Amino acid sequence: MTALATAAAPDTRPGGLLRALGRTHRAALVLSLLALAAAAVALIWLHSLGDEARAGVSACSTPPTGRLPSCAAVDAITADGTYRDGIFALATVLSWLMFPVAAWAGGALIGRELENGTAQLAWTQSVTPVRWLAVKLAGPAALLTAGTGGLLLLNDWARGDGNPNLVGDWYYPDAFVSTGPVAVAYALAGLALGALAGLVWRRALPAAGVALAASLLLHGVLERYRENLWPAVTRTEAGTLELPRSAFQVSWADPTRRGVRLSSATFHPESHFWPLQYVETGLLLAVAGTATAAAFVLLTRRLP
Repeated sequence: MTALATAAAPDTRPGGLLRALGRTHRAALVLSLLALAAAAVALIWLHSLGDEARAGVSACSTPPTGRLPSCAAVDAITADGTYRDGIFALATVLSWLMFPVAAWAGGALIGRELENGTAQLAWTQSVTPVRWLAVKLAGPAALLTAGTGGLLLLNDWARGDGNPNLVGDWYYPDAFVSTGPVAVAYALAGLALGALAGLVWRRALPAAGVALAASLLLHGVLERYRENLWPAVTRTEAGTLELPRSAFQVSWADPTRRGVRLSSATFHPESHFWPLQYVETGLLLAVAGTATAAAFVLLTRRLP
């Protein structure tokens, strides 16, 4: 009898809970790993096209000179279009990762298990609700951090010298998110918002919808006000002011003072990329931390 009871008892060790989490969400795990592998292979392939793609957007001359190739030869290169489309597509995937993560976390990871009673069953078998939620969040958070971080490194490698004609300017929304730690922070914020929505609604479909809506709102607000996350630079010159392409323009004015026409521009130089990344990452991690804390507080208050 003792042996049977021991065999039937659940494995409440952290490793056992993680294995149970993996079995429950095996399909999502397999699909995520396949998507990660496909993205990694695509980035390696795009890196191999990099030199030819850069040749396709290089300066040329007709007739060719000792330094410049023939324009006809450059026009015949098609790798630049393939490379550009591939880089843009993968940048979009990385930028929008938080949306499916939030919907899955709210609907499948938390909401469905509360709706069908699986969570409550686990709580009666020596697994405390707090520990259950901690493992539910820790496993996906670790995978998201490692997977997204790895893709970011591969993406930077595939982008090569960052030629804006091929990979877009640094301040383009998808390019900005997909080239720094803010991509990881978005994924973690989506996970936390999804978990909170699941605990609030306790049903899969409404929780998934609310989590997705909250993620869309957060993404849209930060994209809209990104330019205000770090003090911009203002430059005023007489006549016409020329900004470099790498400048993220915030505002432009043409005032006239004492009969002299001036040009005034407020912008972020490329050197502001990392300050903007760090501030936005910090805000997203604060959202993730707040949502996670709220989820634990809500869970404990709803316990009988």
